[in-house]
Amino acid sequence: MNANLKKVLVVDDDPVVGKSFDRVLTGKGYAVITALDGEEALAKLRSERYDVVYTDIRMPGIDGVEVARRIKAERPWLPVVIVTGYDTAENVERAQAAGVAGILRKPLSPEMIEASVENVAPVATAAPAAAAPIPAAGEGGIKWFGRLLAAPMLSLAVIIALPFIGIAVLAGMVARRLYEVPSARKAILGAKDVALFVGAPFIGLAYIVAGPFIGIAMLGRALLKRRAR
Repeated sequence: MNANLKKVLVVDDDPVVGKSFDRVLTGKGYAVITALDGEEALAKLRSERYDVVYTDIRMPGIDGVEVARRIKAERPWLPVVIVTGYDTAENVERAQAAGVAGILRKPLSPEMIEASVENVAPVATAAPAAAAPIPAAGEGGIKWFGRLLAAPMLSLAVIIALPFIGIAVLAGMVARRLYEVPSARKAILGAKDVALFVGAPFIGLAYIVAGPFIGIAMLGRALLKRRAR
């Protein structure tokens, strides 16, 4: 059996029901296995893994609701769907209390079977995501070392630049207000020149601190791309 197929266990003392599931689901990504009573179903569940169980209610021996209850007690993740022609209020209440994923009412149609199984155990049809490329030997270490070396200096550059950025933003807000006053325009233009004169060395220092590490990072990236070719 293809290991990629979803395995559907159909439990019903009427073999026609199992054949109906097999006819609808075979060739659509599912493998259908049948059991004629609850005891046989539980035995198969102990020996194999299934993706969904469909069980009738009225069967010789253990009824379908009890089968569902035992399955959910041992494998709460395994969906169980009740298939019945006797969907009395009592049976529905018992089935829901057992934690079933749904109830299918007989007579079954191919559309009912297919819609139900696609809802509780859908087959993945999307193409698998491409695996992430494995980095060349030492590539991860180079990146890590480069980041470790650059981090303190980049942090220093940010610390140096941030106060001046804040002052510039604040000065800009004040200047916009004062610029509306004609007598203050000349003073604002003069203050702007003074600010640029005072701030230029510090901005230049930030570039001096960060520049070499930006260059090293660009060189390292170029080398890694070259190795990947």
